[in-house]
Amino acid sequence: MTAQPVHQPAPPPSPAAAAQLRERISRHARAAQWLPAFERDWSHALETARQTFDLTPLHETIREWSGRLDTAPAVAAFLAGGMDTSDGVPLEDVIGSRG
Repeated sequence: MTAQPVHQPAPPPSPAAAAQLRERISRHARAAQWLPAFERDWSHALETARQTFDLTPLHETIREWSGRLDTAPAVAAFLAGGMDTSDGVPLEDVIGSRG
């Protein structure tokens, strides 16, 4: 019997993943706000990858934005449902600000 790791790291995204993600963002209702934010994050990840010779920042940016797009319908439905969010905790208080 061989030991298997409990958590397998996610496979790296395909080389075309950023272009496909940008296309998905451009079709989204919040594209006017999200495209500039994605471009900023992607540019920062590219510069970091160039300086460190590590593709991890690029992979993380793709995963983060994919998750944001994948969960956007659920978030929109929650907000449209009239749920009271006034007792929530700001995300920045939980994870800190992104400098």
